[in-house]
Amino acid sequence: MNKLVFITGGSRGIGKQLVTSFVEAGYKVAFSYCQQETQANSLMSALGNNCFAVKMDQGLPADIEQAISKIEQHFATSIDVLINNAAIAQEKPFEQISADDWANMLNTNLQGPFLLSQALAPKMVNTGQGRIINITSIGGQWGGLNQVHYAASKAGLISLTQSLAKVYSAKGVTSNAIAIGLVETDMTANELSTEAGKRKVEAIPMQRMGTTEDIAGIALFLASEQAAYLTGQTLNANGGMYFG
Repeated sequence: MNKLVFITGGSRGIGKQLVTSFVEAGYKVAFSYCQQETQANSLMSALGNNCFAVKMDQGLPADIEQAISKIEQHFATSIDVLINNAAIAQEKPFEQISADDWANMLNTNLQGPFLLSQALAPKMVNTGQGRIINITSIGGQWGGLNQVHYAASKAGLISLTQSLAKVYSAKGVTSNAIAIGLVETDMTANELSTEAGKRKVEAIPMQRMGTTEDIAGIALFLASEQAAYLTGQTLNANGGMYFG
């Protein structure tokens, strides 16, 4: 496997599993981290020469440009698969969300994937093929109660996915999204510890939460040749919570 995948936010949670699974599948893998340097370096060391970690704050355009340059120099090749996984979350009542909260959420969760896609899609076109995979959320499909700004950012990411598919599919670059439901990670721990969160788990038709391995398996499929005719789609990895 000579393909290079860039996974944002790969030091923990779903991102860490994505990095591990893609390396194990034979891909060359670069991943970004923002603050978790120790975890990132540990993961890179554990996975060997086909794994490379780069520090990047995707809310900063200059960081994105530098990260892409470092990755391409390290592997001496262009990026074939982009997985926009990095995101932030914040639980806050709607009335208390500040303008800065809103801007920070959309800057990270939506502008970051936009800038990364804008930088990498034309390079994928030059090679004749490419994959953009956006990790979004069920919140972007049915709205949010205590995370209205998070839900809005993820809804925007679904729309960006569809727009990228319209722009680039004919040029060999597909764009798809994975809308996750409740997956057990440190990012969802606070929500799932509440009574409302526990009720959500009980209401899942599959009667279990998702695992990071569940999400990684779908991403591997979307990156493969078996998914070559799939584009502009949002795959609902939620155990039956939402059927839209």
